[in-house]
Amino acid sequence: MDQHEAIASLYRRNLSNPQVEKNFLTADCPFCRAKGFDPQGRFVVFLKREGFFHGYFRCLNRCVPGGFPLWFAKLSGIDPAQVPGFDPDREPLLKKTDYPVTNLNQEIRSFQGSMTSALLAHFHEAGIEEELLAEQAVGFNGRYLVYPYVQEDGNCYAARCVFPGRKADFFWHGDETTFAGKSRIFNVQDIGYCENGSLFLCEGEDNLLALKQLGYPGVAVPDHQNLENIDPQQFAFIKTLFLVTTNSGESDISMRKVASRIGYKVRPFKWPVGLAKEYTLWQLAKDKGKNFRSAVSALIKSSRAFSPFATPAREHDRFFEQLSMEAGTSYAALRSGFPLLDQALDGIHGINIIGGAPKSGKSMFMIQMATEMALRKIPVLYYDFENGRQKIYQRTLSRLSRLSTEAIRQHEFGEMEEERYEQACSRFKEMLTFFRVINDRQVTPEIMRRHIDFIRHETNCEYTVVVIDSLHKLPFKDFSERRTGIDAWLRHLESIRDELHVSFLVISELSRGNGDSYGETPHLGVFKGSGDIEYSADNAMVLFPDWDPLRSVAEQQRKNKLWLVASREHSPGLVADYELDYPFWGVVEREHR
Repeated sequence: MDQHEAIASLYRRNLSNPQVEKNFLTADCPFCRAKGFDPQGRFVVFLKREGFFHGYFRCLNRCVPGGFPLWFAKLSGIDPAQVPGFDPDREPLLKKTDYPVTNLNQEIRSFQGSMTSALLAHFHEAGIEEELLAEQAVGFNGRYLVYPYVQEDGNCYAARCVFPGRKADFFWHGDETTFAGKSRIFNVQDIGYCENGSLFLCEGEDNLLALKQLGYPGVAVPDHQNLENIDPQQFAFIKTLFLVTTNSGESDISMRKVASRIGYKVRPFKWPVGLAKEYTLWQLAKDKGKNFRSAVSALIKSSRAFSPFATPAREHDRFFEQLSMEAGTSYAALRSGFPLLDQALDGIHGINIIGGAPKSGKSMFMIQMATEMALRKIPVLYYDFENGRQKIYQRTLSRLSRLSTEAIRQHEFGEMEEERYEQACSRFKEMLTFFRVINDRQVTPEIMRRHIDFIRHETNCEYTVVVIDSLHKLPFKDFSERRTGIDAWLRHLESIRDELHVSFLVISELSRGNGDSYGETPHLGVFKGSGDIEYSADNAMVLFPDWDPLRSVAEQQRKNKLWLVASREHSPGLVADYELDYPFWGVVEREHR
């Protein structure tokens, strides 16, 4: 027998004349006679299997407060071990409360008898009947409505007095220690009646009354500021907590704060678009009249758990949106411009870390990749801590024009060279819309996110490439924190990659091997200063020099081998050879022989 059927069986065994019709069980109320009510009172149990209130009972005479099976067992003298869902090892919430010696019980009863016909008509506008006002002991002191804040021991020590129609005009009456902070919960006893079940938490007593009239269990706080004083432990044994606030930005902020503290069990009501600011359940009850119940049912159905996760529907849509994006031209265009490298990596995606010895040409290699992508209208952010903006631009113009940087500076070239130069300048100017160099040595992950948002908006592109030259020169608070700082930056890059569709090209330094050299066979361990590269990098590569750095560049063929040493999706191995295109600050890809 599953738990839903076990709960229904519990009620059938312990009630007289039970009858089940659709989603309800009705029977003779077992408590009315003892409480002095009409002994023919009807007892109703909600048994909708998929509903949040399965197992909730109420007497239509309101002879006892409604609640869930454990409360029914307590009222009926049934051993709680017989109740489905009872946990014998559950530790009760022990609250050490020193209640005042005197209470307001007698005074509250006298206020109940002072309710005027005009006030009763006011409540009737929202469908609230006298029987409910009597159950909640709402009264009138001749000027103010009196809402008694009865405590867990069943006594009232403080009440909130509100001028009818002017909710801002109120004061507290009674013992000040019981209307401070966490004690400001109206109808607090319902929390205990709803163990293992569902409950409403409302902003405003009148909004709760509107729900109680429909038969729902709930508690209320006076206003949204009091939501922030809620102790989450008070709702530890509640399975689902519906949170109902007024339709305002201030209330929404308070709701989110308390929901984040209480956790996943909270399901906030979401007001439909177009309702007036400060719209409430009370107003909804007045507007909907007999249709108020169906309106509340719709709000319950549309509520979503306050969760750190996207809804299954949103997760589904996001997955297929990403698949569609990856099938598009923007994703396919994320290529380095080097055919053999693109073949090895299937384009530039994820976090790509390239290590190399000092002066091995890492920056030159990266500048060429970045600017070629920008020329194909892919937005590129180049975080440079090595060369300077002017040097990057000069070398790019040299490569595009096939003129040396010295010739460009002196503007010394013939007619054909002049034509190449003019064409290169035109391409360079167009490129700058998609290529931004940042030299800010105080950059943070937050600033980087803003840069990415800007260039995406400016270029109207879905994807962005971010180049970091180099990882070890990113800003850290303290040089002694370099290792932890690098690892922290890698965590941020992972987050930015996933959230903003960013591909990274990151230059890393290498550790010196045996003999204080950089000649060690490429592997993951050669990266300097971070053990997290092997976990963060989608592709880890090493640019391995095959030339003598002590000899003149002009005297030898300056060539590097690029090794893919680790990859999440591709086979490691030698990618290609890359020769210096001297003196034009470029590299040429060659198949290794």
